[in-house]
Amino acid sequence: FLPSQELFESRHKSVLDEFGKENGVNVPKSKMISTIADLRDLDEEFTYPLVIKGKFYEAMIASNLEQAINYFYKISAKWGLPIIVQEYISGIEVNVTALGDGNGRCIGAVPMRKLTITDKGKAWAGIVLDDDELIDISRRIVENSKWRGGCELEYIKSPKGEYYLLEMNPRFPAWVYLAVGCGQNHPEALLQMALGETVEPFESFTQ
Repeated sequence: FLPSQELFESRHKSVLDEFGKENGVNVPKSKMISTIADLRDLDEEFTYPLVIKGKFYEAMIASNLEQAINYFYKISAKWGLPIIVQEYISGIEVNVTALGDGNGRCIGAVPMRKLTITDKGKAWAGIVLDDDELIDISRRIVENSKWRGGCELEYIKSPKGEYYLLEMNPRFPAWVYLAVGCGQNHPEALLQMALGETVEPFESFTQ
């Protein structure tokens, strides 16, 4: 029970800004680069701090060009080229685990805020959020894209209260059991759909 190859590619980090435009969601400006010369030529498009991202994993915040060059080498050595440069948005990190049926229905969506993170920025402890706007945005992404399967949506909530989609990971997050504990068993629902069973969308969750 997986998304199509085309849909899978449409939410890739390198084209996430286009995905955001198509689905009416704020996404930080980003650009793919392959050389240090490309990095030096970003002055007219980006201001520091900015985020240096690997095409598959890892992200570092650079405060100046010297740091950006250092992170470029570190990340490219691990994950290869190209590197993604992304506009830095300050604010509160929030994540959503969601599930789509592939036909335009969002079966479930549960948001959380990280309370403790690892050295890689991954959630170690979190709390469920009762945030209708965040749930509505997440449902719109899943429904408009006709996403098929589980996913994790990573956002930043800016000081002005605006949500920016940072990443759409094509799998459940490690913390998905938090949703199970709140009354939305996304892995079970995914398995049922994979077996051809009819699954109705979850209407709510407990905190």
